Amino acid sequence: MHNSRFVGFGTILNTFAVLIGSAIGLATGSALPSSVRDVAVYGIGLIVIGIGIQMFLKTKNALIVIAAICIGGAIGAVIGLDSGIEALSEWARSTVGGDGDFNQGFITASVLFCIGPITLMGCLQDALERKTDLLNIKSMLDGVSSIFLAGAFGFGVLLSAFFVLIFQGILTMLARPLQKFARDEALMLEATATGGVLMMCTGLSIAQIRDFSTVLFLPALFVAPVIVRIAEHWQNHKKGELSTPESS
Repeated sequence: MHNSRFVGFGTILNTFAVLIGSAIGLATGSALPSSVRDVAVYGIGLIVIGIGIQMFLKTKNALIVIAAICIGGAIGAVIGLDSGIEALSEWARSTVGGDGDFNQGFITASVLFCIGPITLMGCLQDALERKTDLLNIKSMLDGVSSIFLAGAFGFGVLLSAFFVLIFQGILTMLARPLQKFARDEALMLEATATGGVLMMCTGLSIAQIRDFSTVLFLPALFVAPVIVRIAEHWQNHKKGELSTPESS
């Protein structure tokens, strides 16, 4: 068990892991045969799909996940989330420079490194317990993945480290309000299952099996807990009606 020196230490560590891994990937990517890079990236994609399936299987009610994905995707489409993220990535590409795969690398890596229960739970552990056990594991996984992703997609993967820094930094600062959410098993299970679907989409894109605009469905992560609350309220209401004796 390792105590962090300050709140956010785990996120700093995770950011540096992605930066170092991406730098290694950029430096060695051109030296590796394209067939080796393709196989490595394809393997990462398959692993991400497997993790996504494992996360999805935690659901207690698949209808909640389906509703969250559909509603979340609709919200993402209405607010133009995918085009907004694409514009942000394009701005970053034009500012720092990059090739045609920059946007794909930045978006794919950002989603991959930030979706999943270990991100939320790791940031909460860092902020509330001053421990970085979970984020240490995440840093190692992200660092290894970034080596091969950067070799395949280029500089955009390295820039995703700053997205990790901002996203996980916000989660760490919001640790106390999010603590109640993280301790609600029903909410976490359905949010995790919904994140699993997004992980599967990301894996399919990484493996180049099918190109999905995963960011379009990001609102589903917030919709799932809302649906769980509505379902719980409705169930409690129905139980109340059944337990209330009929007036004579």
